[in-house]
Amino acid sequence: MRMNYLSLCAALALVAACSSTPEKKAEVATGGTATTTTAPQPTKPTGPVPGSKEDFVVNVGDRVFFGYDKFDLTPEATATLDKQAAWLKKYGQVTITIEGHADERGTREYNLALGERRANAVKNYLTATGVDLARVQVISYGKERPAVLGSNEAAWAQNRRGVTVIN
Repeated sequence: MRMNYLSLCAALALVAACSSTPEKKAEVATGGTATTTTAPQPTKPTGPVPGSKEDFVVNVGDRVFFGYDKFDLTPEATATLDKQAAWLKKYGQVTITIEGHADERGTREYNLALGERRANAVKNYLTATGVDLARVQVISYGKERPAVLGSNEAAWAQNRRGVTVIN
């Protein structure tokens, strides 16, 4: 009998140790009677911090793509740049560097020049929408920093890009 009692106590102790943390409760007096309410639990924020580099990349988009041997902006690119411009206006203290990139075809010198034309196309669009020119820098990497490795159209399409980087 004594062994059964000890086993029961041990089982209860084990169950109590495994239970979840109880919610904090507050007693509120209403008209002479006390009622118990559960206090709301704080929630952790999800997603990137507003105004951060991560916020820009995740919620706005940091890159636009170009056609083969082109530096003119597509309608998809201008839609992304419009979102970038709105974000940059909201966070007026942020400065950016626009990187121009090219795919692996062509000479190093040609691709550096093409990357610069692409970066300048992005810069010109953003400044035309009201982003202060003093906040914008431009750099070309040509074909030196591919986003995707490979010698096929799918890889090349991802490497023909302009990337807006938050400084």
